[in-house]
Amino acid sequence: MDWPAGIGKGSMEAIIGDIGRYAIHDGPGIRTTVFFKGCPMHCPWCHNPEFIRPQPEILFYADRCIGCGECVDRCPESAIDLNAPQRIDRRRCTACGECTPTCPTRALAVAGTRYGVDDLVAVLLRDRLFYDASGGGVTLSGGEPTLQMAFMARLLRRLKAEGLHTVLETGGFFPFAPFQAECLDFIDLIYFDLKISDPGRHQRITGVDNRLIWSTLAHLARWAPDRLVPRIPLIPGYTATRENLIALSGRIREMGLARPVLLPYHPFGRSKAVHVGRQADAALPRVPMSAEELARWSACVEPNDSTQKIAKEENDAD
Repeated sequence: MDWPAGIGKGSMEAIIGDIGRYAIHDGPGIRTTVFFKGCPMHCPWCHNPEFIRPQPEILFYADRCIGCGECVDRCPESAIDLNAPQRIDRRRCTACGECTPTCPTRALAVAGTRYGVDDLVAVLLRDRLFYDASGGGVTLSGGEPTLQMAFMARLLRRLKAEGLHTVLETGGFFPFAPFQAECLDFIDLIYFDLKISDPGRHQRITGVDNRLIWSTLAHLARWAPDRLVPRIPLIPGYTATRENLIALSGRIREMGLARPVLLPYHPFGRSKAVHVGRQADAALPRVPMSAEELARWSACVEPNDSTQKIAKEENDAD
């Protein structure tokens, strides 16, 4: 992966895409979520497509732009054209951020800021009163936090030294040995997202083989089962198929783990992809998954005969 200068293995700094305060869906209590930049996977449905690339990027919000041209005059790379559909020539843009403070409507923003551990901890401690009052803490998300593991390890040690509850959200594509040695003891809860059971299909859709993911999950099932929460995002046409859900949940059960948490599809990532100059997958629905759909797919991960009902319904519909 092509990291910015000074970032990567052993780095004392990290590229942080965003810091979300007052989060209530990323673990227990009120939390601050740290979104690390960079991910080895490129899932078409990604909820945070602006954090896939490891480098800083300029976000463009077309609905806010009034066409004043201030950014055009400020850009040192001549990478902005008001007549271009996406405004920004991503091949020329260096994400220097010179354009963002000139925009009167905040149509431009930088996703990706360098942080040292001390600076980041200082930001995270601002909401300590909320953590203490609600049983909350700090969640590391992304992107994929484990791509910047050396920095993550230092950050986790500092957070635990402050007595904070820590959560890791991960896709599991990382080697277990260094993670166990440097990070595992400082994490209270691990949300582990599984996507596609078939290795070839996983490779084609996400860009990586899933054998390392299964290996990492197996190690965590042995060393930290009480802190491990398997999850499956339900993506129509991708992960939300009867065969895939039965295969994933069956393998999870074989490891002695609890029933996976199912995450219903939401189209939030569709609009965000455009902000970084990417096209959203046209096959993805434009509306969230309904409660009825969620209940239907939930039957596939139950260790009983309820999957036969799903199969019958699908056959009847044909």
